Amino acid sequence: MGVGLVFVSHSAAIADGLVELARQMAPDAALAAAGGTEEGRIGTSYERIEAAVRQVDSGDGVVVLGDLGSAIMTAEAVADLIDPPVVALRVVDGPLVEGGVAAAVAAQAGADVDAVARAAARGTDPEEPNLAGPGSGAPDDSAEAVAELADPDGLHARPAAELVRLAATFDAAVRVNGVDARSLLAILGLGLRQGAEVRITARGSDAATAVDAVQTLLSTGRPEV
Repeated sequence: MGVGLVFVSHSAAIADGLVELARQMAPDAALAAAGGTEEGRIGTSYERIEAAVRQVDSGDGVVVLGDLGSAIMTAEAVADLIDPPVVALRVVDGPLVEGGVAAAVAAQAGADVDAVARAAARGTDPEEPNLAGPGSGAPDDSAEAVAELADPDGLHARPAAELVRLAATFDAAVRVNGVDARSLLAILGLGLRQGAEVRITARGSDAATAVDAVQTLLSTGRPEV
């Protein structure tokens, strides 16, 4: 199941909407909303947060994000008092929308609970892997290619998330037009439209394979099989 995510908001509509948004880019991630009170009013609910945490807890850890200070306080109370305890329960005070989406994409890509929490806190994605570390390829292994973006709608949310998930599968640091291909917000920030020329570079033991796969995805809209 991977790391679970809980979105806490004083508004049920905001929490539910964020799950709907994140689901578009992380369809397999374990996501739950905990918005509003049991009576349907604006506020937060200990019971709703606890139930949402239980819903997404698979044993790999849970990250909880909140929209305002009191939401964070209630979530922290859940983290302190929940019984039986949840292994690796992290409460993050970060940007709810940007952090929530980035964390969901990180969870979808299989990141651990600490990496997902970092993504949630910064509203960005996990750092590039240390390619010089044990089991990684030599940092000098590199490849590059150019693709013409095929998607009629450009590199919008869904294909950008697919690119991020693809890049995370390789033992290589992949960059697209100079930005980290594992960072959803960086990719979206490029604002690439159909027909744009995209430069793909990679460094690491899987560099050539990664570049070929990303080139295929961008130029055809389909991952390499």
